[in-house]
Amino acid sequence: MKIGIVLYPTFGGSGVVATELGKFLAKKGHEIHFITYSQPVRLGSFRQNIYYHEVLVSEYPLFDYEPYETVLASKMVDVTKHEGLDILHVHYAIPHASAAFMAREILKSQGINIPFVTTLHGTDITLVGKDSSFEPVITFCLNESDAVTAVSESLKSDTYKHFKTTREIEVIPNFIPVRKKRNDVKKEVRRNYAMDDEPILCHVSNFRKVKRVEDVLRVFSIVNQQVKSKVLLVGDGPERYRLEKLCRELGLCDRVIFLGKVRDTQHVLEISDLFVLPSETESFGLAALEAMAMGVPVISSNTGGIPEVNIHGETGFTSEVGDVEDMAKNALHILKDDETLEVFRQKALDRSQSFDVETIVQRYENVYNRLLKK
Repeated sequence: MKIGIVLYPTFGGSGVVATELGKFLAKKGHEIHFITYSQPVRLGSFRQNIYYHEVLVSEYPLFDYEPYETVLASKMVDVTKHEGLDILHVHYAIPHASAAFMAREILKSQGINIPFVTTLHGTDITLVGKDSSFEPVITFCLNESDAVTAVSESLKSDTYKHFKTTREIEVIPNFIPVRKKRNDVKKEVRRNYAMDDEPILCHVSNFRKVKRVEDVLRVFSIVNQQVKSKVLLVGDGPERYRLEKLCRELGLCDRVIFLGKVRDTQHVLEISDLFVLPSETESFGLAALEAMAMGVPVISSNTGGIPEVNIHGETGFTSEVGDVEDMAKNALHILKDDETLEVFRQKALDRSQSFDVETIVQRYENVYNRLLKK
């Protein structure tokens, strides 16, 4: 089938998932048309069955703000008509679902019927969506979507709590390519960052306040007092300056390594021993799952969808948001000896198998086929 995928093309979780979904569907023989304002960062080089359509917004002195939603809807109409799309799949409610609704109605007036699927990823509901000025539009677009999916039970529950939607929401979790065993650690690479007997903690995010990256440093500070360690911080964002300042205040600058944005985090994760995710809210926790798929146990908060991924006491531990002492205690428990660490590593790897890309993508295909049969 020919599928139009609308997404934010950035490093955020929704864009990553949407891009990887499209790439896997293309590998299965579907024709994928990405529609967005710049090439998705995870798209990579030329690939068979994948096409990219850029949404260009012209600048007019009449507008204080560029009318992206309107231009996006027009682009969706154009691509659907001229590429013969069968279905549209929009990721993140704002403004993609409302643009899809406009596109569908315009096409319907021209005798073309195309369903659209809306996938909710988290902050479109838990943060942006709580703004009362957005509520009527989001509720309307959810109800008008031909199908709605959410990446966790927690997000599904939040959506019903905050919006008067009558649409059934199907939970389809995020996914990863699974590994049956861990990659061998490249010791010469690892030694660039830590001694052989020093555990490496790791965190990957966009360094927004909601990620509570300062808590990573506070957890690390407690751990490092008992077990000399290193921490790798992957990403960048508005909290970067505060983190560097805190690092100096805690006297940890020789132990904390800022790696900046890394396109392929796999190589960082494979040399890490623990992944720390103390977020204030996470609809799913894709970064934790990616760590687990590399056999890295997770120390996390217990918010949102994270406990659906990171099983307390098995794949790592979960704590109340902001409880850095408990997180540090749990980290030290996992790191107390090689045998304990190995048990948690294996259970993290085993748990990741539940989110195998082939199984999850088939569930999206089932949604598409169900709509096309109507």
